Order: sequence, then structure tokens, then C-alpha cells
Amino acid sequence: MIERIVIAGFGGQGIMFLGKLIAWAAMRENKFVSFLPAYGAEVRGGTSHCAIVISDKEIASPAFDEIDTLIAMNSPSVLKFIPKLKNGSKLFINASMVNNTPKIKGVKVRLLKFTDIASGLGNARTANMVALGAYLASKKLLSLKNILKLLPEAFKNNKKLQVLNEQAIKAGMNLIK
Repeated sequence: MIERIVIAGFGGQGIMFLGKLIAWAAMRENKFVSFLPAYGAEVRGGTSHCAIVISDKEIASPAFDEIDTLIAMNSPSVLKFIPKLKNGSKLFINASMVNNTPKIKGVKVRLLKFTDIASGLGNARTANMVALGAYLASKKLLSLKNILKLLPEAFKNNKKLQVLNEQAIKAGMNLIK
């Protein structure tokens, strides 16, 4: 088993946090993991992406040419990474921020309003957790239970954020069911 994930969007959308959370959860489930962050302008509003590889065997390199799953939080991210999607890939698009979506043969495209749903929960900045929930429900690679165990560690000083992020993950999962 090998899963190559790219998460991309603007700075401030929680791209790196989402990638780290996925990598952290995979490690906790005794999977082999690599995490490779990439930043554009390292300020809110610049572009950023991260690449994660999850495998049941040792990973030789964190770099890869083909993507199994792309989570794109904005239009520039969709345009930049769709050429790397392989046949059978899954593409999760934040439809709250992407208007025109190309048809891609052999790719399962999910247009989901991550930001709108997060705003409805009270904080648009949890759109990344809505995306995580959709990913978890669709791929079934990582355990929701283990992800939820990480939230108290990630938000140890803010119980309110723990609860909000848990609600966002569950809302994302409900998009797929």
C-alpha cells in the first residue's frame, strides 16, 4: 500500500497543519510516512503545499511524480497539480474558492464547499478540517478515532478549538456519506 497526497492552497488555510496531522496520524498507526512542506511567499496569502507519502513499507524518497490524492483549496492549486494526477486519483476541490473545474479523465473529482461549511460552523479557518473529514471518509486509510486523539495535543491550550475542529472533521465526513 502506498498513498501519495498533495495538499495545496493559500498560506493561512492550514495546509501545513493538515499535512502534519495526516502524517502524525499515519505514524501513530505504525505506517511509514514522509512529509515534505513547500512554501511560496511565507506569509498569509502566499501559496503553499505539502506532499505526504504513507506506506506499509519503508519510503525511499519523499519526492514523487504522480499523485494519488490532491486536496486543492484554491484555483491556482488545482491548475498547478492536476497534471500530476494519475489515472484512478481522487481530487478534492474547495468549491467555495474554485469556480471553474476542468474535467479530468480517470480522476474522481469531489467538489465540496469546505470554506462555506467551516464558516457555517463559526470559523472559516477550519476548512482544512472539513477537507480532512472528506478525505478520511473517502479513502478510509486513517482512523477517525486516532485523528480525534491528536486534537487535544494539537490544541492543548484551547478546548474550544478542539471541539470546533472535531465538528469540522465530522461535517467533512458527512459530505461523503
